[in-house]
Formats: sequence, structure tokens, C-alpha cells
Amino acid sequence: MELILAATIDEPWFAPLVWTDYRVAVLFTVFIPLILLIWAFVQKYDAIVRLMIIYWRVASLLAITVYLMIASFPISFLSALIARILIPISLWFWVDINEEIDDRPPSPLKLTLTSWRWAMTVYNGIGALCLIPFLSCAVDSKLLATRYCQVWLEPTFLYKQYFHPNSTTGFLGFLGIIGLIIYFLCLSYFVLVRLGRQGRSAMGH
Repeated sequence: MELILAATIDEPWFAPLVWTDYRVAVLFTVFIPLILLIWAFVQKYDAIVRLMIIYWRVASLLAITVYLMIASFPISFLSALIARILIPISLWFWVDINEEIDDRPPSPLKLTLTSWRWAMTVYNGIGALCLIPFLSCAVDSKLLATRYCQVWLEPTFLYKQYFHPNSTTGFLGFLGIIGLIIYFLCLSYFVLVRLGRQGRSAMGH
């Protein structure tokens, strides 16, 4: 009884919120955009298909972050913050896509997309602000080992149990590092080369 009470006292107050955030993330960043992509593809709504493909490319940083967190790499806290910033930008950045969507008549798909884009903007904005105090976990190895930081990593351990029960944390962390390197090489190429050529046009016109 004393051990249970001590564990409860030591548990950070925000632990339930972290678990809730992961559950909400699965809904908003995986299931809904997957439905939108399939829905737009079936209805041949090209602008939304292009937008969702761009979204999945940018949001892949969240998946990379999960693997970095499984290995308890401190950089995962920084990549999580960057993902929260980049995702809303990717949803509103493209002038040609926005114009094409705006010009289309109202429809359930258009309404759902607009609602989701605003919900993602608010969700990721709040999430980014909440992550800022935890950036210290990325630079302080002693703090990383405390419950203050470990609470953010625990949901990814559960993910490992479900999807990679036979893989080592080191191997999964290695995959995360490789993914992170590739991601930022592609991002650097876009910012330094493609952005200057095509500006805010997703089609490059």
C-alpha cells in the first residue's frame, strides 16, 4: 500500500494529459487524414489529394519521433516540437491548393477538410506550447531519466510492445536516426532549393 501511495505521489500531475495527447494524436494525425486521403481519391478531388500527400510527408516526422522516443534519445523532444510546428504550416502554406479548394462548391468533404485543418492547427499549436518546458529533457541527461521526462516516452514503449515486440530498442532507435537524417536532408533541399523555385505553389507553377 505504501509503495502504491509513493508511486502515486511521484507521478507527475500531467501524466494523464500526456496519455490523452497520444490518443488524440492517433485520431487527428493518423485516422482522420487517412480517411480524408481515401475520400478525396475516390471523389477525384485532386487538390485535397495533393494536400494530404504533402501532409503525410511532413507528418512522417511524428512517426520518426516515436522511434527516437522508444530508444529514449533526447533529440526526440526537439523533433516532436518541430513536427508540431511544421504540420500546421504544411496544411495552409500552398496558395494554389488553397485557391483550388476555395473555388470548389461546398461539400461534406470540403467541410470535413476545413474543420480538420483548423482543429490540427489549434491542436498542434497548443501541443507545441506545452512541449516547450520539456525541451530541457533534450539537453539534460539526468533530467531525462526522471519521471518528468519519462512520462512522455512511456506511450511509445507500449507502441513497441504491440508492433515491435521482438525488436531491440537500439535497432528501433537506429531506424529513427536514419529516418531523421533523411527527413532533414529532404527538408533542407526543399527550403534551400525548391522553395526558391516554386514558392508557395505545390505544383511548382
